[in-house]
Amino acid sequence: MGAPDPGRLPDFADVEDAAQRLAGVAVRTPLLSFPELDRRTGGRLLVKPETLQRTGSFKFRGAYTKLSRLDPETRRRGVVAYSSGNHAQGVAAAAQLLDVPATIVMPSDAPRMKIDNTRGYGAEVRLYDRASEDRIAVADAIAARTGAALVRPYDDPDVISGQGTCGLEIAAQAADLGAELDAALFCCGGGGLTSGSALALQARSPDTAVYTVEPEGFDDTLRSLSSGARVGNEPGVQSFCDALLAERPGELTFALNSRLGVRGLAVSDAEVRRAMAFAYSWMKLVVEPGGAVCLAAALAGKLELQGRTVALVLSGGNVDAATFAAVIGEGAAA
Repeated sequence: MGAPDPGRLPDFADVEDAAQRLAGVAVRTPLLSFPELDRRTGGRLLVKPETLQRTGSFKFRGAYTKLSRLDPETRRRGVVAYSSGNHAQGVAAAAQLLDVPATIVMPSDAPRMKIDNTRGYGAEVRLYDRASEDRIAVADAIAARTGAALVRPYDDPDVISGQGTCGLEIAAQAADLGAELDAALFCCGGGGLTSGSALALQARSPDTAVYTVEPEGFDDTLRSLSSGARVGNEPGVQSFCDALLAERPGELTFALNSRLGVRGLAVSDAEVRRAMAFAYSWMKLVVEPGGAVCLAAALAGKLELQGRTVALVLSGGNVDAATFAAVIGEGAAA
């Protein structure tokens, strides 16, 4: 199968094609149970730790899928992407594997670990100031000057279908466990992971309700789905969850999530901190703030879980040591 037409929404066949491209390259992360989590929630929680994915987040799936579908001439000219960190690392690692030059536009206040890792994969990093520069304009200028292909973090059919392989694996792994999923929770910045995974679950587990989880103040997808139109976040809002600070849902991702009946949840930074500490203490996993929002929603009772079987994704584990140590210290004190 060739690359999807960029003028249309991706479909389930595109997710299946992405899975073939990623076979033997991406990690097929497990679907795990944790007795303490089930005890606290009253449900059967199946956790997919994309913290164990290549580059430490699900973003590698979409990035590799996108780059693998580029023609040889486009690959020669290279790619440019903009990201606060996880998409940056995913694109950089995929580019390294496929021998594609990569330039990544990153905010100067991104976690140092994410900047260093992106450079470590061989990409050139162009830092920008969130307050005075527009990252899309910076990336567009680089693409215009070099002829590089722009790899968007979520609003791209190739990226969406690649992220959807996470949901495809969840459906297959739950079936292997004899579990019928009542719901599945996905972190949400721009909506690529949720929309792609919703495509997969609609095809393979159609009775599973799909939810986005966002930080409070950046719950634009929740509010957009509720209102039926794309809305943005209020200027000046802040959140601890650096990976989920998109200004508004993507056009493609919102169209898919709306069509597929996705619903939304939101969690506070304090609830996220408690979830990170729980993951460390009871699951022995390092989870970054944005990667912990689904666990936070489960632990905080944002969704009725009693007697239900629910999958949730820990979407990333790229957190600076000092930040993580502070969160764990707070959890120990509590």
